[in-house]
Amino acid sequence: MTIALCFILAYLIGSIPSGVWVGQGLFHKDIRTAGSHNIGTTNAYRVLGPVGGTLVLAMDILKGTLGASLPILFGLPQHWLVLIVGLAAVLGHTCSIFIGFKGGKAVATSAGICLAYNPPFFLFCCAVFISLVYLTSMVSVASTVGMGIVTVASLFLHDWLLTLVALGIWVLFLVRHKDNIKRIKAGTENMVPFGFGYRRRQNRH
Repeated sequence: MTIALCFILAYLIGSIPSGVWVGQGLFHKDIRTAGSHNIGTTNAYRVLGPVGGTLVLAMDILKGTLGASLPILFGLPQHWLVLIVGLAAVLGHTCSIFIGFKGGKAVATSAGICLAYNPPFFLFCCAVFISLVYLTSMVSVASTVGMGIVTVASLFLHDWLLTLVALGIWVLFLVRHKDNIKRIKAGTENMVPFGFGYRRRQNRH
């Protein structure tokens, strides 16, 4: 019964549409009607600016961390439940009950699960993501390629469940980023206004 409650609460926490609520509540904007129309962090930065984007990023990571930490908060001794229950938060973010079962791509929320489960590995994931963002200037590449690197790196921890969950999330990222992948191949993917990839594109033009 306690485990079932954890799953339900984690889903509801993950369902909180941070980008929508922050945009409407603090900036009087609906980010679903501007930019890429996505509710996630990247579009929040694009539409709401650095303050709004950072707030959405923090909330999306916190959703994953809080949702995944519910087994700990309820006193369940099996640490592996953090990963499994955390997936309910990812499901909530991608299929939010509060906005018609639509949602974002779950990158930040997935990172929040890792923070709850293995903080040192979370720092490694952040280093991989930030490095790829700087090298490519594309968050979509950093998310998809980065998750692939993280999945492979998890093998060295000899934690089969972590690797299995990472692999599943990687597949989810690839599916959720299918339109981005098409634009990457076409050379039309949006770039953040910094980094090596951005400078290279600017020099070409």
